Amino acid sequence: MSLLKDRNFLLLFAGQGISRFGDGLYTAATAWLAWSLTKDPTAVALVSVSAFAPAFVATFVAASYADRRDRRKLMIATDLARVAVVAVASVLLSLDLLNLPLLVATTALLALIGAPFAPARNAIVTQIVPDDRLQQANGLLQVAFRAAFFVGPLMLVPLLAFGSLQSALVVNGLTFLGSAAAVAAIRVTRPAPTSGQTGLWSDLGAGLRAVRAAPDVLVVIVTFVLALTLTSGFLTVGLVAVVGQGGQYGLLLGVAGVAEVVGALLLAGLRIRRLALAAVLAWALLGIFRAPLGTVTSHAVAAVLLTATGLASALTDIPLIALVQQRIPSRHLAKALGLWEAGVAGALAVSPFVASTAITLAGVENAFLLSGAAVVVLTVTATLALACVGAPQPGQEPFVTAHDTASVTAPEETAMIPAKPE
Repeated sequence: MSLLKDRNFLLLFAGQGISRFGDGLYTAATAWLAWSLTKDPTAVALVSVSAFAPAFVATFVAASYADRRDRRKLMIATDLARVAVVAVASVLLSLDLLNLPLLVATTALLALIGAPFAPARNAIVTQIVPDDRLQQANGLLQVAFRAAFFVGPLMLVPLLAFGSLQSALVVNGLTFLGSAAAVAAIRVTRPAPTSGQTGLWSDLGAGLRAVRAAPDVLVVIVTFVLALTLTSGFLTVGLVAVVGQGGQYGLLLGVAGVAEVVGALLLAGLRIRRLALAAVLAWALLGIFRAPLGTVTSHAVAAVLLTATGLASALTDIPLIALVQQRIPSRHLAKALGLWEAGVAGALAVSPFVASTAITLAGVENAFLLSGAAVVVLTVTATLALACVGAPQPGQEPFVTAHDTASVTAPEETAMIPAKPE
């Protein structure tokens, strides 16, 4: 926990916790608002999709600006722009002008504006934290993200009881202001710009080459996105079918959320040597415990299984982020993280349909078993792929070729290669 004594990291930790609290509150508020306007579950689903689809399309492209511009200033500008959008939505709501199309458009615009934020945030960590503490930093940040997002929806109840939906939007806007203020107070040295001006498409191409040149990173990212597609929807659509009661459903989701927070906290204190392998094998653990969930008849057993999968979930992304931060050159880091974020957004948008289709065709019990088995098979395949591509040996260092492609060189070769600009 000594990282929290570092002023810059503490500001990032607190600011992003505040921001994620607002995200959780806004997600719950817009879902409830869509239902209030239409009393149609399809409308709720449409609003949810509108929060993911723009991120899927825009995140990787927007992340290029986080590599070519000042990441700190970009994060501040993004937060302030989102404050303006939420303010307009709040005014429209107070005037009874916020209908479903405008709500969908507002949610999509927020997602589009926020596209560069997460890659910039994860990339700026490397400018604040030394390499040997990246895993701990990511673990602590995930504690803040998960805990705050989990608390956000809970605050909707008192806000609706003592205020209104408009007050929920106002609180969300204030969280963006809090995040912007915290980021503005961070003091970080921007890496020196590389020689010459790089266009958007050239920069994106260089970023993709950098990821391809680190095959272990590519394997872990692809595994994460595919596994999330196979599992995420079952935590919502599938769990509803298993439980059948709204109160118990919310309680079990809460159990899974708390387990993820605890898992992130535990990982912050551990040191994982083989990050790629840990990130991949965590999905096998999640699949094994998720598979029997469709057969349980006891809520206590379901809670135990969801606790195990929540702990495993924390192990899937914290090592992944640290791996990317260590293996991808700084000038392509946000794009690599943006590629992952875009994949996550796409997986979250598709996964509910995968789960509902599997349940319709195979039934709840078989659908959960198939999902768990598919994830285990995917994990075995990814583990074999990691063994084939290998991993950099101790003492090897990444460098950038003339084509901006990340590579690896042995210690005796480094003397002949000029240091990459930072």
